[in-house]
Amino acid sequence: MIDPQHLLTMPPIITRQTLTARDTALYALGVGADELDFVFEERLKALPTMAVVLGYPGFIWRDPALGVTWQKVLHGEQSTILHAPLPVEGEIIGETRIEALFDKGAEKGAIALVTREIRDSAGTHLATSRATTFLRGDGGYGGSAEGAPAPHPLPNDRQPDATVTLTTAANQALIYRLSGDLNPLHIDPDVATGAGFKGPILHGLATYGVVGRALLNARCGNDPARMKRMDVRFSSPVYPGETIATDIWDEGAGRIAFRSRVVERDLVVLTNGYAEIG
Repeated sequence: MIDPQHLLTMPPIITRQTLTARDTALYALGVGADELDFVFEERLKALPTMAVVLGYPGFIWRDPALGVTWQKVLHGEQSTILHAPLPVEGEIIGETRIEALFDKGAEKGAIALVTREIRDSAGTHLATSRATTFLRGDGGYGGSAEGAPAPHPLPNDRQPDATVTLTTAANQALIYRLSGDLNPLHIDPDVATGAGFKGPILHGLATYGVVGRALLNARCGNDPARMKRMDVRFSSPVYPGETIATDIWDEGAGRIAFRSRVVERDLVVLTNGYAEIG
């Protein structure tokens, strides 16, 4: 059983990363970008969603000291707040801590809210990443379920104001994993089928990046500096090569709601999406 006091009071995990222009372009390719601004070193800009791989400490739940049943961990939600445009190269420092725990019960597991503050070497606060992680094997430790973040509601009284459709490549996961997530679930057919999938699935954060490109194109004129926030709830995996359609609802004052689905299976893969545009 997990020790909530230990998890909530442990020192932050400090991760130092040397970001290169090659890393920035490789991330963009990993989420399917082909615009020269995101892949050509002579005019390179960083995609806002690249924050999810900056200062990343790796899969922390596999550390025995945390006492978590890591085999049953799922990434449930992702929120990224951009405080400044991301650099294309330089020294990056990530400070990761477990901010909160919510006990859903022995049968339902627990929820961990993991926050990472991302800065450059000069101390500029670049972004805040918040991941809601389902610890499916670690509920029932006696904590409270109250106060868990509520997802952003989607409009149910009108059609979306826009829909953007983007196709993922058959080798999308092979490229995206080179940005740091080397989980064999995304490359090894035996591991994927053993986990109950028909084959390797696309990383959830790769889907997040593809949808981020859709929002950037549709509402930011492909200007990364205009994206201020992007929140999602993961609902189903995407298989490389599938088509992702993102429905967008304008809510005023630079706020939008969105939902993404796989066209081929008519299946929602990201829901309760919320973004803020400057």
